[in-house]
Amino acid sequence: MLSQEQYQYVLTALPLLRGADSRMLREFQQVAWLARIPTGSDIFTEGDLVEAIALLLSGVVRVYKIGESGREITLYRFGDGQSCILTANAILSQKTFPAVATVERETEAVMIPAEKFREWVNKYELWRDYVFDLFSERLSNVMALVDEVVFRRLDARLAAFLVSRARWANPLRLTHQQIAAELGSSREVISRLLQDFAERGWVRGGRGEIEIVDAEALEACSV
Repeated sequence: MLSQEQYQYVLTALPLLRGADSRMLREFQQVAWLARIPTGSDIFTEGDLVEAIALLLSGVVRVYKIGESGREITLYRFGDGQSCILTANAILSQKTFPAVATVERETEAVMIPAEKFREWVNKYELWRDYVFDLFSERLSNVMALVDEVVFRRLDARLAAFLVSRARWANPLRLTHQQIAAELGSSREVISRLLQDFAERGWVRGGRGEIEIVDAEALEACSV
């Protein structure tokens, strides 16, 4: 249960609740609870039973899949005011979690029990619309990822990834293995492509970082 102070904080942090009726808000306060999850913690791993869903108030969670070879690929991330579509799907289908969800930046979340999540989908139009919007948004993201992986050259995907990240920081504090996990490739392949980019004068590598030297050339390669 949320205290009155916690409840007011959550109301401010979650736009979803601003249109809720008094009956749903009362239930929400009674069944929800706040959780802080530190960086590096796994919220779910593949095969876990899902007993609650997290609506993020702050922080970032990465959701990814691990193949039989141990290779990773990022499916999506979610942050403030968002939730995880795979968690919602596991609750509605009453199946186990099919991927891994790991906290990348310390997270504060309001937790809703799985049984209440299912009940509210049938009971409250506002909640049902929220869930459908969540499915729609994440489905579009995953379809775009499939298109990238299947139909786009890896060098173009890598170039686009570097340019995108460089908008936030340059040099990038990323290892070759971290980039491989983002793009669903192997460290060896990413290292080979980065070496090629370096020889062309597009990037400059260091220990645990990559400096973008020629963003325009990378932009051209990403097309």
